[in-house]
Amino acid sequence: MDMVNATVIGLLHPGEMGAAVGQCLAGAGYTVLWASDGRGPETAARARAAGLTDAGTAAEVAERADVIFAICPPHAALDTAWAVQGFGGFYVDANAISPATAREVALMVEEGGAIYVDGGIIGLPPTRPGGTRLYLSGAQAHDVRGLFDGTALDARVIDGGPWSASAVKMAYAAWTKGTTALLLAARALARAEGVEKALLAEWALSQPSLADRSRAATRAATTKGWRWVAEMEEIASSMVSVGLPDGFHQAAAEIYRRSPREESSAAPDDQAVDALLGILIGDPARD
Repeated sequence: MDMVNATVIGLLHPGEMGAAVGQCLAGAGYTVLWASDGRGPETAARARAAGLTDAGTAAEVAERADVIFAICPPHAALDTAWAVQGFGGFYVDANAISPATAREVALMVEEGGAIYVDGGIIGLPPTRPGGTRLYLSGAQAHDVRGLFDGTALDARVIDGGPWSASAVKMAYAAWTKGTTALLLAARALARAEGVEKALLAEWALSQPSLADRSRAATRAATTKGWRWVAEMEEIASSMVSVGLPDGFHQAAAEIYRRSPREESSAAPDDQAVDALLGILIGDPARD
């Protein structure tokens, strides 16, 4: 496929990351479709701000698009692929899923005639060049990479098998999001044992960045942790598939599962930390 600006692109769905990726493509001159069916007003507002065009349903996106990007929470990756059964263009799964789940998605969309390209996004929603990478793998990955020429998203094709992009994402998030959960668990342990004040004093001496990092971890867990539960489970599955233990990331999934879901962390940092730690250790006085 010759990726010229006449190419029509579908985006499922414009969450915070998806909308930013869609805005990169719309800004490059492509028509970018999204599906409002079943989506709320906040999603619609993001789509409008990103310059996306509403096609109504996922089926209509599949009918009109040449390329579809799936960018959604990992637990929805298979359902999103199923929603566009029969799509015959390039299907780019850029979700945080294991190589095994990527294979399932590929089988599903390829049965309908699509060309599967594996993807993995690392970084914040792209707003400026150099801050976010989209890793791509597979035989047709170079065709997709060219869509992002001149945009804020750095698209890179990597060597290896067809699932290499997902593998990179899993390995990267295993550290970044896994250690975020571990830091919260460590502080929760100190709280439960009545030694949190001593731990914070020791951190100030030997690990001076950890107190601030634990506050940032709290913000992340309460605003994004609900999306990370399935991601940690996908990482655990990836570990098992290569003979590594999965317990680290199963535990991280449980930390995020226990975290309350909030749209924003309006409470002062110390109060937010206090509330979250109480929930993690099951302290009814702090729930």
